[in-house]
Amino acid sequence: MKKVNNTLFIFTFFLGCFISIFGQNSKDTIHVIGHAHMEMNWLCTYSETMKMCNDNLRQTVAFIEEFPDFNMPQSQASVYKFVEDLEPTLAAHKNTVETDQEASLIQGVYKYITKTGDTDVLQKKIDGKTVAERMEFALEYLLNNRYNDKYGLIIGATTADWGDVQPETSRGVIISDETHYTIDIYDNAMMVIAMKNYLELVPEASTKWTPILNEFKANIREYLWDHNNNKFCPHLYIDGSPFPDDFNEDAIFYHGGTSVAIEAGLLTKEEVKITLTKMIDNMNKIGAHSIGITMYPAYPNGFFKHPILTKAYTYQNGGDWTWFGGRMIQQLVNYGFVKEAYEQLLPFTDRAIKNDGFYEWYTIDNKPKGSATYRGSAGVIYKAILLLETWANNHIENA
Repeated sequence: MKKVNNTLFIFTFFLGCFISIFGQNSKDTIHVIGHAHMEMNWLCTYSETMKMCNDNLRQTVAFIEEFPDFNMPQSQASVYKFVEDLEPTLAAHKNTVETDQEASLIQGVYKYITKTGDTDVLQKKIDGKTVAERMEFALEYLLNNRYNDKYGLIIGATTADWGDVQPETSRGVIISDETHYTIDIYDNAMMVIAMKNYLELVPEASTKWTPILNEFKANIREYLWDHNNNKFCPHLYIDGSPFPDDFNEDAIFYHGGTSVAIEAGLLTKEEVKITLTKMIDNMNKIGAHSIGITMYPAYPNGFFKHPILTKAYTYQNGGDWTWFGGRMIQQLVNYGFVKEAYEQLLPFTDRAIKNDGFYEWYTIDNKPKGSATYRGSAGVIYKAILLLETWANNHIENA
């Protein structure tokens, strides 16, 4: 620890000197990049070198999980070989609390084909199986490994709306004995969209998959939709909640998952209108700047052990995400609420211009956080603008 503190002192000293020389008002941006010097040909033994590399990369993974925009370049192939031999979980890390990865893959293929018209890719073979076959494998994986027979929906770990961190552990991204399995709207809406996309690309699969799709839509409405409060319940737990017994989680309104549910066609036009009113009301209650907040109210401080979202209204626990707010804007256009879509789009475009970037997320007081080149944010806003332009051009032509 003393060595680490000395290193930080030296770094801080030289950074201060740099700023004093070039001026605090400089337009230049200082990028601090993680680095670990791993000398492969010094006086260490082979086994000591392997351990050193593993220790460094294990710490790198810990930093990435605590600070999601942390980066450390590493280009030595031999280092990855060491990790593969000694600690393969570091070589290929898969977040297992999520249940949207397979559905996201199918949607990605669909968007590629829709944009390019390249339907031939469906017959391209990868390790002996076509892309179309592997898309079906992805759907079948979820049915075989994450399907709950009682409710007829897929399950996952408890997360904050569409998030990828469970509350039970400080690492939060690996299913464990402490995991509380649950059913939520985001994962199941993503599954519905994936099945729709797959059937549009592979219509000959309709006999098998259309009944499953209809079953999912009906079960979502029966078990997840709160008819009395016109909202989705946050979680339908399989075997108990990770939160205190006196905590009323059903009071939480999930903005992100609801937006995806609308994209999946699970709400009527009237319900979309009611949903927008609720989202705007939630935004105003906490003084946020867009309907992109993940939820209202947020989970109280300390409910999630991971440091990045343990505080209410930070990161996925109530932070403001263009990535999902932009999806809601798109659906407002698709459902005919064009004026409302334009009005709710402006906070997103205004802050992108003001901050000269598409940031990952924003605090409630509209301060940018995370990556400034977050492609998810840029993509959803771009698509929302295109939808508005298309609507405007069609109405000009028909005027």
